[in-house]
Amino acid sequence: MLARQEEYYEEEVRVLTPAEEEKELRKAPKEPLFQTVLDTRLRSHGQLLFLTMTVLALLVTVGSGISASRGYELVAIQQQADQLEQENERLKIEIAKLKSPDRIKAIAQDQLGMSVPRQTYFSSEK
Repeated sequence: MLARQEEYYEEEVRVLTPAEEEKELRKAPKEPLFQTVLDTRLRSHGQLLFLTMTVLALLVTVGSGISASRGYELVAIQQQADQLEQENERLKIEIAKLKSPDRIKAIAQDQLGMSVPRQTYFSSEK
């Protein structure tokens, strides 16, 4: 058995001259060192997933931009409502001042020359 192993070993080992070795190295291999196997189904699923994620990201971005602009509009409208409420309160105070009896009495006396009567007469029919 040992003899057979040696014999097999001798068949496998072949000593090449440097010229033969260079010639062997320069030969193009009969088959490629590695083979690229494309799984088109997996690739199409990946592309579909990428496209879906891109569309979703775009929708989220657009949605957040719209909500931000609506938020700014809401703040502006709230500020405008506050200003109108303050103006309304100011006008109510001004109306109350204009309706005051003391003011009306002063205008009647100063500008219109009216005076308050000293005596008041009531008539009644029986």
